[in-house]
Amino acid sequence: MDFNVKRLAAGAGTFLSRAVQFTEEKLGQAEKTELDAHLENLLVRAENTKQWTEKIMNQTEVLLQPNPNVRLEEYLYEMLEKKAPTRMNNHELLGQTLIDSGHEFGPGTAYGNALIKCGEAEKQIGCAERELIQSSAINFLTPLRNFLEGDFKTILKERKLLQVKRLDLDAAKTRLKKARMADARAAAEQELRMTQSEFDRQAEITRLLLEGVSSTHAHHLRCLNDFVEAQTTYYAQSYQYMVDLQKQLGSFPSSFSNNNQSSEGASNSPPTMPMSTSLPMGPSSRGGAATLGGFNELRTSSGSRKARVLYDYDAASSSELSLLADEVIMVSSVPGMDSDWLMGERGNQKGKVPITYLELLN
Repeated sequence: MDFNVKRLAAGAGTFLSRAVQFTEEKLGQAEKTELDAHLENLLVRAENTKQWTEKIMNQTEVLLQPNPNVRLEEYLYEMLEKKAPTRMNNHELLGQTLIDSGHEFGPGTAYGNALIKCGEAEKQIGCAERELIQSSAINFLTPLRNFLEGDFKTILKERKLLQVKRLDLDAAKTRLKKARMADARAAAEQELRMTQSEFDRQAEITRLLLEGVSSTHAHHLRCLNDFVEAQTTYYAQSYQYMVDLQKQLGSFPSSFSNNNQSSEGASNSPPTMPMSTSLPMGPSSRGGAATLGGFNELRTSSGSRKARVLYDYDAASSSELSLLADEVIMVSSVPGMDSDWLMGERGNQKGKVPITYLELLN
C-alpha cells in the first residue's frame, strides 16, 4: 500500500512538473529544446501525408458511391463487422427498367426489342461497375485506410511520447539551473543525464517511424497503379458494350436509328431484287408452299395479314420499310405493285417490303 502511494505521488509530481514546464514555455518564461531540422521536416511530411491520404480516400469513396446515405450505411455495417446487403447499382436498376418496359411493349416490336437490348447493355455496365468498386476497395482504399488507422496512429503515439520526454528534459534543465546546494546539483545533473538519454532514444524511434513514410508512398503508388488499371478495364468494357449495342441498334428500322444514318444512301429508284438462288436459305423454308399460297391469296384480296419478318432488312429508299428479324407487321397487296413486294405497315410507318423476307401468319 505504501509503495502504491509513493508511486502515485511520484507520478503526480512528474505530471505537475510537465504541466508547469509546458505552461512556462507558452508564457515565454522557460526555454524549450528544439528538435533537429531533419526530424521537424519528417514530422511535417508525415502530417501532410495523413491529411492528403484522408482527402484522397474520401473523394474516391464519393466517386465509387455518390450516395452519402449508402456510404454511411456501409460504414456502419463495416464497424459492426457485418456484410452489407447486396443492392442493384444505378446502371443495373436502369437496365432492369428498360428490360421490363421492353417486355411490356413486346419483344417482337422494334421499340420493345431495342429497349431490351439497351437494358442488357446497361446491366453489363452495372456488373463492370461493381467489379470496379470491389477491386478499388481492396487494392486502393484498404491500403490507404490501413495507413491512417495503423501506421499513422503509431507515429502519433510515439510523437506524443517524444513530446513528454522533451518536457521531462527541459524540466530537468530548469531544476539544474535553480539548484544551489552541491547535493541538489549532483541529483539534478544525474536526472538531466537520464532524461537526455530517454529523449535521444525516443527521438531515434520517432525518426525511424517517420522515415518509413517513404515506403508508404512507394506502396501507395503501386496501389494507385492498381486503381488506374481497374478504371481502365471498367471504361474499356463499358465502351465495348456500347459499341456492340450501337451495332445492334444500327440494324433496327430507320425511324429508331440515328437521323443522320437514316438519310444516308437514300435513293428514289426502286431496288433490284436478287435472284431466288441468292436469297438466304434456312428460315424461309418455314413457310413452304403454304406461305406461297398465302401470298397469292393476299394479292387477290383487298385485306391485310400479319406477317413475321425472317431477316433484318435495311430500306434502300424512302418508299421502303426497314425490317427487324422476328418482328410482326401488317402486310397488304397494292394493285400494280411488283409481285416480289408487298405494302408493309408498322404503326404509323408504311413502306414496301420484299416478300422473301416474310412469313405470313394465320
